[in-house]
Amino acid sequence: MSPAGTPLPTAEPPSQSTRRGLLFAMAGIVALGGIGAAQWFNVTAQMDPGDLTAPEALAAAIAGEIKLIDIRRPEEWVQTGIGLGAVPIDMRDAAFIDILLAQTDGRRDVPVALICARGVRSAALSTRLVQAGFTQVLDVPEGMSGSGAGAGWIKRGLPVVQP
Repeated sequence: MSPAGTPLPTAEPPSQSTRRGLLFAMAGIVALGGIGAAQWFNVTAQMDPGDLTAPEALAAAIAGEIKLIDIRRPEEWVQTGIGLGAVPIDMRDAAFIDILLAQTDGRRDVPVALICARGVRSAALSTRLVQAGFTQVLDVPEGMSGSGAGAGWIKRGLPVVQP
């Protein structure tokens, strides 16, 4: 009752279709969150022909068979260290290709392997390097932190150096 003594209007309970709509909306939000998490952790990554596992990349870099390039951001290098044998070059650097060419003595036919956190950025940059004329671009799709392609450099206990 209102102070004037008249009954207050009561809200009708939500209809079944309204409740169903809310449930579908909530399910959609959860699903999108799951998709985002799957992309972030690159859970669908696989080893393709020509890709390297983290241990293979380490062995090849130490043997001088490849130039292993850690393309992550400087704060990521500080957080986890840089894989032994890798050269850190921030992929966002406008001079990235010139810096890479300095590492390969100006040659675009030197085998270059890219590693990032989970293989997302290295896959994208591989395409860009091929378009720039590099002929032997390899990917380490498990990255430093692991993905669907493997446990990752750090979880495998491979050696790192601090920047």
